[in-house]
Amino acid sequence: MKVIISSKNFNASEHLKEKIEKKLGKLDKYFSNDIVANVTLSGENGRQKLEATINANGTIFRAEETTNDMYAAIDRVIDKLAVQMSRFKEKLQRKHKGQKETFFEELPDMGGAEPSEERIIRRKKFDLVPMSVDEAIMQMELLEHSFYVFLNMETDSVAILYRRKDDNYGLLETNY
Repeated sequence: MKVIISSKNFNASEHLKEKIEKKLGKLDKYFSNDIVANVTLSGENGRQKLEATINANGTIFRAEETTNDMYAAIDRVIDKLAVQMSRFKEKLQRKHKGQKETFFEELPDMGGAEPSEERIIRRKKFDLVPMSVDEAIMQMELLEHSFYVFLNMETDSVAILYRRKDDNYGLLETNY
């Protein structure tokens, strides 16, 4: 596994980088080919944040942890990633049936929990209204939703506006 570590407002020691690479290396046994793990370390307002993203053949595993101790954050992020791999084991087996890129036998079991069958319980259709990002923010706030789909009149493409955990906004735009 190739680990790419980047920092933002945080100076990572060599020991910390080595520990991150070692811990993420333990997850390498779940995959047959070389994959890349992107790790971002950041510091803000006296808090430290570790984000890890692993893209494995189009399946993305992502975890983040904010704490005062970056070494504890590493352990928690690794645990979260392992739980994600366990939770989606069945889905991955169905998706990659017959392929050998992922070693599913190495994935830990969820401790006897039966995988729940997910199903669509509600379907909704609506017209895309052309509007600016500021108008979409206002609409989302008025509706008290955590996301809002609209036609961005500046780019003439479908966009999804969403509220982030830090109470800021994120914008997903399509290339279509």
